[in-house]
Amino acid sequence: MALIALTGGIASGKSTIARRLAEHGAVIVDADAIVRDVQSAGSPVLARIADEFGPDVLDEDGGLDRAALGALVFSDDAARARLNAIVHPAVRAESAERFAAALAADPDAVVVYDVPLLVEARVDDPWDLIVVAHAPAPLRMDRLVALRGLTPDAARSRIAAQVDDRARLALADVVIDTAGSLEETHAQTDALWDRLRATGSSGV
Repeated sequence: MALIALTGGIASGKSTIARRLAEHGAVIVDADAIVRDVQSAGSPVLARIADEFGPDVLDEDGGLDRAALGALVFSDDAARARLNAIVHPAVRAESAERFAAALAADPDAVVVYDVPLLVEARVDDPWDLIVVAHAPAPLRMDRLVALRGLTPDAARSRIAAQVDDRARLALADVVIDTAGSLEETHAQTDALWDRLRATGSSGV
């Protein structure tokens, strides 16, 4: 099995790369999806979040009000650190289970962990390859405003809450430049897949 970390800043095109790799046959483990799962209504993680940040982070159905929580943590480094201390261990445990399940199903699987916070939380894991999706911050801000409906201030805050591009690029074994067309991103991703299949899980 090859275990690949796919990271990048918000709106950097990670999901586009992950979808393309999935089309080729990679097993995608989505960190954001795991976060949603471990924070689901009634979960121990959500109970701890409510204890830490108050009942206003819950919606009327007892689920997580993501907008309310985001408003508290995206501009407050200390609050974000407290949240991460609750969420990251649960995500780490669940992702390890999903990696193991993929290996059990197919010992030759290429498993891609789509993880925004690699630098912040998972840099020391035993990755066979670290792939960074990269687009300049001003372009990512434009995408957040145009495609996700954020205000410019909100987009700027989301980008500032993550590590800067230099920290991610310093870790990269492969950089996929997503500033161009979709076809250009796909071409780079296809080349990565060809490399993975040509070298196998032991030599990526």
